[in-house]
Amino acid sequence: MKQRQQPPEPAAEHTTDRSLADFRAATAQQWRHALLTGEVSSVELTTAALTAAATGSELGAFLSLDPEFALARAEQLDATLQTLRSRLGADQALTQLSASAPLLGLPTAFKDLVPVAGLPLTLGTRAIPTQTPAADHPLAQRVHSAGALSIGKTQVPEFGLPCYSENQLGDPARNPLDPSRTAGGSSGGAAAAVAAGMLPLAPGNDGGGSVRIPAAACGLVGLKPGRGRIPDDQAGDSVGNLMTSGPIASTAEDAALLFDVMAGHQFTTADRRRRRRSPVPAHGPAQRAVQRTLQKGMGRNGMRPLSFAVTTESPFSPELDIVLADDAVAALEKGIAALSAQGHHVQGAAHGTGDGSLWPQSYHQNFKTLWTSPLGQLDFDDEQLQQLEPLTQHFVQLARSRPDAETQAAVSALQEYSDS
Repeated sequence: MKQRQQPPEPAAEHTTDRSLADFRAATAQQWRHALLTGEVSSVELTTAALTAAATGSELGAFLSLDPEFALARAEQLDATLQTLRSRLGADQALTQLSASAPLLGLPTAFKDLVPVAGLPLTLGTRAIPTQTPAADHPLAQRVHSAGALSIGKTQVPEFGLPCYSENQLGDPARNPLDPSRTAGGSSGGAAAAVAAGMLPLAPGNDGGGSVRIPAAACGLVGLKPGRGRIPDDQAGDSVGNLMTSGPIASTAEDAALLFDVMAGHQFTTADRRRRRRSPVPAHGPAQRAVQRTLQKGMGRNGMRPLSFAVTTESPFSPELDIVLADDAVAALEKGIAALSAQGHHVQGAAHGTGDGSLWPQSYHQNFKTLWTSPLGQLDFDDEQLQQLEPLTQHFVQLARSRPDAETQAAVSALQEYSDS
């Protein structure tokens, strides 16, 4: 019997505690390959995820866990893998399964704003009864069809409204890099779980920063794709269609793996790779693009020059001043200098307001109007309103009292800015 290889030590940039043995020990790409080649089983990975979630519960990453369901599903996937290896041979099984089920056996979790069959759906609130959906949301179905399995639901703010993941149902999501700080929101639980090594990767969705904020806070890669890139998202080019789904992962290559699945891309093995003696897993187009960039580099001899927009200006200025930490500014300047030295074009808006301002006048007031307007349609009685978080109560009252003409004017101003 072939002895399993020991996983590599956690990379220094992924953890501050190198004694931890969790998903930070390797990338999602590496865990995927190890599972497909039989070096590790889905039951082992799922057990690792559940154990890490339980032992790291003080981080508040999860609102609920379902070990029984997750392990039963992992056993089924392991049995399927074993059957196909016996029938097709190890090499052929790896090639076929990596194309048809690119996330086969990997544990993950959806935020508790997304319906997942058999798991509680709370929307992060006490104001409405917890539901148990009978069917997956289409995006959850797509990710599960790719072979991933859900171990539970991650922490969110109430209805996904603020940029921190806290509610009255569970512990607040804390930042694994510094538990005294927030993990961000509204995908804060997902980001905490990935950053703490509880999950190899996790899907999120983003209307006003709900993937990007937690990813930045927790030192991860988070992507909000453009409208229309994820087939299961709501269609439409209107500025009112804020939400798109995107991946959260530790590396760009891992984020590309999950993005390819979420976008419904085809996973294939390139012809030149088929001639290799050792089998190579199938990859999606986003994965290949990232791999090419990593191989060739971002410099003048690698990818074509790109244009980057950079601003340190807050959309809340001047009503609310945001002061950036010195080390954050230094890191940003270092990144700008590196991109410029490699031939890329970096453009930035002047700090503050005035003619050089990136954000139009009244931008954040208009965005708050758009962001909170659906709350005015909620048919909550007084008892339900009292069960809401104070901030949510405030937003509901604002939305109910706001004239329709004011809402339409805000949406029109945002649409004009978006189209400019």
